[in-house]
Amino acid sequence: MSRPHAGGFPWLGPEDQYQFPDCESADADGVIGVGGNLSPGMLLSAYRRGIFPWFNPEDPIIWWCPDPRFVLYLDEVHVSRSMARLLRQDRFRFTLDEAFGSVIHACAVAPRRGQAGTWITEDMELGYRRLHELGYAHSCEVWSGDRLVGGIYGVSIGRMFFGESMFSDEDNASKVALIRLSRFLLNQGFDVMDAQLHTPHVERLGGRAIPRVEFLQMVRERIEQPGPSGSWADPHTSVSST
Repeated sequence: MSRPHAGGFPWLGPEDQYQFPDCESADADGVIGVGGNLSPGMLLSAYRRGIFPWFNPEDPIIWWCPDPRFVLYLDEVHVSRSMARLLRQDRFRFTLDEAFGSVIHACAVAPRRGQAGTWITEDMELGYRRLHELGYAHSCEVWSGDRLVGGIYGVSIGRMFFGESMFSDEDNASKVALIRLSRFLLNQGFDVMDAQLHTPHVERLGGRAIPRVEFLQMVRERIEQPGPSGSWADPHTSVSST
């Protein structure tokens, strides 16, 4: 069972993967607990409750459920005229689940403004690679010729997609990855993507904050709905070219 942590948060042991604290017990920043592990069982249990891990390499695993929550409604994605022109060009090629490991590693090593390092540790990479092998974690890749220049990855349960991170090695590559993935998800019956915390990048594409209680109800409803399973690299679930 959970026990008090020195920092005031519940400490999650390996046996607690199905016993996360209620999100309403989170502190003002959204932290609900520390510890545990990044096994598929614990990660999936967290996401099903609207919880995600985020921590520095020197810290224990920290679990979050912030209020408010930042989301992107897929039918509200804003595509500027310049982005629309870029999407119509043949500058980029788009795939799904063809290079998940490369995408998450690129996200891990990508320099972040105002950050000295990365929160995607080797253990995080391994944990999400395992989820990918089980058909729960997915990626959208952006290619320039044979070179991977952008991408995004996240976790999908039912018809709820939890966006995790994205990277760009060319101008606008991460934006077009997010737009392409949003179109794919919309075509698959999804209507919202979790963006976790506010970022100007997602806000410019239409992201907005909603109350945590509203978000959690959204998660409970959508994880029970049937969604695409297995690898999204299957030709029947390819990214639309429109």
